[in-house]
Amino acid sequence: MKHLLSKPYAPIVAVIWNILLVYVVYQIARLAYFFENAQLLHYNSDVFCGGLLFDTSAIVYTNALYVVLMIAAGAFTLKGQKALKWLYLIINGLALAINLGDAVYFQYTMRRTTTTVFGEFSNEGNLGSIFGTEFINHWYLVLLFAVVMIALYKLYAQPRRKHAANLASLLLIAPLSIAGMRGGFTTAVRPITVSNANQYAQHPTDAALVLNTPFSLIRTIGKSVFTVPNYYQSETELEAIYTPQHKAQTDTLVKKNVVVLIIESFGREYIGALNRDLEGGKYKGYTPCVDSLIAHSTTFRYSFCNGRKSIDGMPSILSSIPMFVEPFFLTPASMNDYTGLAGILGNEGYQTAFFHGAQNGSMGFEAFAKKTGFQRYYGRTEYEAARGTNDFDGTWAIWDEPFFQYYAEEMSKMQQPFMTAIFSASSHHPFAIPEQYKAQFPEEHLPIQKCIRYTDMALGKFFATARKQPWFDNTIFVLTSDHTNQSDHAEYQSDLGGFCSPIIIYDPSQPVGRMEEKIAQQIDIMPTILGMLGYSKPYMAFGIDVLSTPANDTWAVNYLNGIYQYVKYGYVLQFDGKQTKGVYQLTDRLMQHNLKGKVPQQAQMERELKAIIQQYMMRMTKNKLL
Repeated sequence: MKHLLSKPYAPIVAVIWNILLVYVVYQIARLAYFFENAQLLHYNSDVFCGGLLFDTSAIVYTNALYVVLMIAAGAFTLKGQKALKWLYLIINGLALAINLGDAVYFQYTMRRTTTTVFGEFSNEGNLGSIFGTEFINHWYLVLLFAVVMIALYKLYAQPRRKHAANLASLLLIAPLSIAGMRGGFTTAVRPITVSNANQYAQHPTDAALVLNTPFSLIRTIGKSVFTVPNYYQSETELEAIYTPQHKAQTDTLVKKNVVVLIIESFGREYIGALNRDLEGGKYKGYTPCVDSLIAHSTTFRYSFCNGRKSIDGMPSILSSIPMFVEPFFLTPASMNDYTGLAGILGNEGYQTAFFHGAQNGSMGFEAFAKKTGFQRYYGRTEYEAARGTNDFDGTWAIWDEPFFQYYAEEMSKMQQPFMTAIFSASSHHPFAIPEQYKAQFPEEHLPIQKCIRYTDMALGKFFATARKQPWFDNTIFVLTSDHTNQSDHAEYQSDLGGFCSPIIIYDPSQPVGRMEEKIAQQIDIMPTILGMLGYSKPYMAFGIDVLSTPANDTWAVNYLNGIYQYVKYGYVLQFDGKQTKGVYQLTDRLMQHNLKGKVPQQAQMERELKAIIQQYMMRMTKNKLL
């Protein structure tokens, strides 16, 4: 190598060698990504080969300046070549760091990070402590980063003397680089994007392993989120198959209070009463208080969230808007005209308020609450003004137990009828609980499980306080989660299992518990509550009134790494926007048997899902959400 680096063609040799090193770095990062999430991902030859395609695009994009300057060696002294070495190390060190960091974040989102992450956390002031905690918890990834970077520094090839610029080489490399960025040579090849990863993934979740984070960030810079497909030429045909426009069913509004409890990461898996068949019938779960509530509530055989992030849960639950492609909050469509449960009931004389114990403005919740009709917002600022600063958890928000009590007390000051919602925080990373409860709720198999027990206790105390209030018997309570989180059962680690959230409806005036043999989802909550109240005016919601809909007509939809998952008729259909990728029975909870082409319901499911997608995209782009 020393001999070659002394030749006139040394810059070309150096570029080839150094870029090959970067390919190795990306594969190391992919393996780290896999091992960090081995229970959720599958690594095989298709992932490896597909990964090379996306790695090539990212490597060319990020190293283009370095390659051009290296080959234009005539413009640099040997000192300048040393500067190029540091440019190379910084660029590829940053790429390695964000790939390794995203390996940790994947378990919460089930996808590669895109540029929307900058908007998602733009209002957070506690990210430094979060990153610091993760550095400690994942010290082995920090060590891996250091080892790889030292190796990259040692193995870097640098020309040993000044050379003339090689313009011929630049002319040769240019078309190769363009092809690498685009993902192919022919003019028929469209530039690859994140959704192309599904070509190499057996399951939608595995698409994240095929991709790399630099590519996902680059490919989503300034991109249009929503594109209206042309499945149906006739609007009449489209409306006949599916419409989010709901017509009035009754003419009498029952002015009951509505309380929506959105519990952070409170996945269905953790609730014993909803998993009687788990672990051979021996599973107890972590939620004795919620279990007792379920005994007097309406729940559903299958219930799902519509997204994998907190900012997905808010629009789905409170405005019946699912997450397709990117979080609704972070798309241009968030500036459209739309409302939600608070705005609709506010127009009927309800007082409305939203409660979230984090820093005011966190996650964009305060802006969304105001946009959708909540008249008051109670955050950490309001809580600490009333109760002092001792109940802050040190990272995110007020501890759940005191904040739930504050919530109950503030509702007692409101005039009936009222509609309120609370978004809890304690079952959130970094999964801490108050010091006084650490003996009562010790560490278990997963870090989140002690937090689930703590939040369940806080919910039990909330309902104990609420039962003493004059408004309690005239209230409909809905309890759900924003999304799911850490899992230790294979049934909840599949493409669909990662979206299993509870939907619990509790009406103290009708305290008879029942499990509905239906499919329910977060976007059904708003239309279902309006149905229970007998709301008498037309409104827009992508979900349905699940209680008044026959079981065979209930359904759910979500989006995962470029794949739409549609649940209906006892099956889940996976569709990439053009063709069906898989069909599984709902009872096949591990999703092991793909029945694509073997199920008569497949054609009807495709027809319905296409209509849902087209209605969604059309209404987002044309501002038709009212």
